[in-house]
Amino acid sequence: MLQGIWSNISWALGLELDNKDINVWQMSLRAVIVFVASIAMLRLGNHRFLGKSTALDVMLGIIFGAVVSRAITGSAPFFPTLAAGLVLVILHWFLAAISFRSHRFGKFVKGYDRTLVQDGEIRWDEMRKAHISEHDLDEALRNHGQSPDISEVKSAHLERNGDISIIFREHR
Repeated sequence: MLQGIWSNISWALGLELDNKDINVWQMSLRAVIVFVASIAMLRLGNHRFLGKSTALDVMLGIIFGAVVSRAITGSAPFFPTLAAGLVLVILHWFLAAISFRSHRFGKFVKGYDRTLVQDGEIRWDEMRKAHISEHDLDEALRNHGQSPDISEVKSAHLERNGDISIIFREHR
C-alpha cells in the first residue's frame, strides 16, 4: 500500500527522471509543492526576511531561492533540496536569535549603523566609509518630506538595512 502511494508520488513529481525529461505537469506540481513548502519554512523563520532587510536577510533570500529552485527544475534531488532550504531557514533563525541576545554578535552578523550627521554637521569620515554622497543624504531628506537643509538635522544614521533615518531639530 505505502509502496503504491510512494510510486504514485514519485511518478507525479518525476523523481526518477533526469531533469531534461521532467514534463510541464511534473515541473508545475514541483513548483506548487516548493512554493507551499517555502512559505511554511519561511513562517518558521524571521518574518522580517521579506521586509526591510539586513545583509543577513538578503543573503538568506538569495541562497534560499537558489537552493529551492533546484527542486523545481530537477537539477538536485527533490526532498534533500527542500531539507537544505529548511536548514538555511533554521540557521537564519538561530543566528537572528543569537543576535538578539548578543549585541556584539549582532554587529558581526548584521552590521551596525553609522552616524552620518550630528547636530547639523556632516560627518565626512563616516560618509566616506559608508560610500554615501551628499546627494544620497539630500535624497533621504526629501524622502522624509523635508528640504535638503542639513542644519535642520539633529542626527542622521545609515541603518543596518541600508536606510537613512533622520531626526530633525525641535523648533521652539
